[in-house]
Amino acid sequence: MSEENNVKMEDAAELDAGRRDFLKFVCTSSAAALVVAPEAAEAVVKAADSADADTTVAEFFQGHFVLMSDEEKKQAIARLEKRYTAKFGKETTVSDVAAPDDVLFGYALDMSKCIGCRRCVHACVEENNQSREGTVIQWIQVMKIPKGNISFSADELEKGYPEKSQFGDYGVQVGGNAYHPAGMTTEGAQSYYQDETVPDKDFFYMPVQCQQCEKPPCVKACPVRATFRDHAGVVLIDYNWCIGCRMCQLACPYQARRFNWGEPQLPAEEMNPKTHYFGNRPRMKGVMEKCTFCVQRTREGRNPACLEACPVGARKFGNLLDPESDVRKVLETKRVFRFKEEFGTYPKFFYYIG
Repeated sequence: MSEENNVKMEDAAELDAGRRDFLKFVCTSSAAALVVAPEAAEAVVKAADSADADTTVAEFFQGHFVLMSDEEKKQAIARLEKRYTAKFGKETTVSDVAAPDDVLFGYALDMSKCIGCRRCVHACVEENNQSREGTVIQWIQVMKIPKGNISFSADELEKGYPEKSQFGDYGVQVGGNAYHPAGMTTEGAQSYYQDETVPDKDFFYMPVQCQQCEKPPCVKACPVRATFRDHAGVVLIDYNWCIGCRMCQLACPYQARRFNWGEPQLPAEEMNPKTHYFGNRPRMKGVMEKCTFCVQRTREGRNPACLEACPVGARKFGNLLDPESDVRKVLETKRVFRFKEEFGTYPKFFYYIG
């Protein structure tokens, strides 16, 4: 190696050290002047001395993904793919494929078929890279409800669902008010049952996850718009823009949002490397997460993992605007209801019995 090369490398090392010191100063100063998540500020300060200082600092100061230019999105995804590949020891992809046009995703669940086995829960955990230990995260919660707690009057059943709007579509905000399930109550419901065998003949089982509301209160509650509803009707989160204030969690009437109190524990051998920016990419401490209808799958024309895992076919998913979709056929032929519809959130997750 020539003397010239030695000098250049030494100069580069000095410049790099100076840059780390500068970044450390900027980050500590900014932390005092700006309202940011303490964990995030601490992470950036520590990162100034790490090998991936450029990556971490650039990620900390990046904008909302939706508002980025195509080049900025490309750089953000490249940073994440590099980090996840190194951390988990497997080639990881982070997609940003958009939802198809003319699609309004909806879900329907037959409570008369659900056996409470929780296979949907476990499939969701595996597909969506949820924390396994420590801060255990599960997007789906299965409630065990006494059968006597669910009954509907003949008048209510005659109302059915949905009423077509004047536009002739099945948009769930403009029209199509489901009947009010006045006879339904979750009083006495058990969310953490540990039965040796299921189902129990005296109970219904009701899996609850994000209801993908047409009027989501969580979106209104978020002070930085980190959570939003896309044109396909799915409520998403930009994890890098989330400040961890948990206002959205307080606003959600379905208790469908989860907060990472600690660093998520995801074993490398169990990590799903096919991810989406707004979906199942690994999260970090101090941010919210929730069901996305498996955005990494459904935006590519596949079904959610929970549906594929159900052993009794209780789940139906599809495009509410497509008359031939499974979920639309349920709405056409069954009497369905929406959970806590009295809140006026217009969920796109429907329940029915038989």
